[in-house]
Amino acid sequence: MKKLRKIVADIQNLTDPDQLQSLLWQLICYSPKIPSRLHQQKLLDESEIIPLKVYDQYFSKSDLNVNCFKWGNGSVKILLCHGWGSKGSDFSEIISMLRTNENFEIWSFDAPGNGSSEGEISNLFLYAASIKQLFEHIGTTPEVMIGHSLGGMANALALQQIKSYPQLLISIAPLVNLKDNFIASMNSVNTANEAQTLFFEDFERLFDQKTEDFLLNKIYDFSDQLKHLLLYDTNDLVSPSSDIEGFLKENPEIRAAAYQDTSHSKLLTDHRVLQEIDLFIQQELSSGK
Repeated sequence: MKKLRKIVADIQNLTDPDQLQSLLWQLICYSPKIPSRLHQQKLLDESEIIPLKVYDQYFSKSDLNVNCFKWGNGSVKILLCHGWGSKGSDFSEIISMLRTNENFEIWSFDAPGNGSSEGEISNLFLYAASIKQLFEHIGTTPEVMIGHSLGGMANALALQQIKSYPQLLISIAPLVNLKDNFIASMNSVNTANEAQTLFFEDFERLFDQKTEDFLLNKIYDFSDQLKHLLLYDTNDLVSPSSDIEGFLKENPEIRAAAYQDTSHSKLLTDHRVLQEIDLFIQQELSSGK
């Protein structure tokens, strides 16, 4: 968090406007690395660690080492994708719950620029590339995929790109509108509209894609291919419920559960959320539908 605070302070104290765009890229693409807590580290110590490589074509122009973690050797494979400024071990409560089932093989990873993996800055495409690299390593599409926040959007992007789908998809407070998220970050440091417009022009040139395309509604075009559970908080400040409910309106076949007294990050540890996930997986996998 110290580096992020410095980026914010540098933007707010900026006297040379020519430096602003470089700092905005850091503001948007730098993901704070928060150390694992004791119980999270214990969970990692009990995992099998598999390093994979993901090529970063946008920033470093190099292969990045991505640390992946595996628990169990069951026939049902489950992949978890964390959110921005997060790491694989932030799913610790969910992973511990899943480990009670000996039929499960559970995978998580630290996306580039997050947790223990390499990379100074990151982006949605590096998340999706990590997911696809794990698919290749595992040798199949996992039966269950779980994503939180940006990880929910990354799961959808990876599935859209490879056209291979799990039986079950679980999204926990997924980001729906990435551009609005960027705007909120820049507004928080009082970035002028002109500077924001320039940033988005540079962004679209780098990624060769319109920022308006970074909508979950556009990425998620395979609703008839799987069973999907979406869990969210109605007072979430990171992934607004209005965005999620708009997405659900366009995809009424998704099973959804809303909470009012948790938060964007605490959804990962809320006992009701864990019960909902456990019930969904057990019922849907056993039904064979």
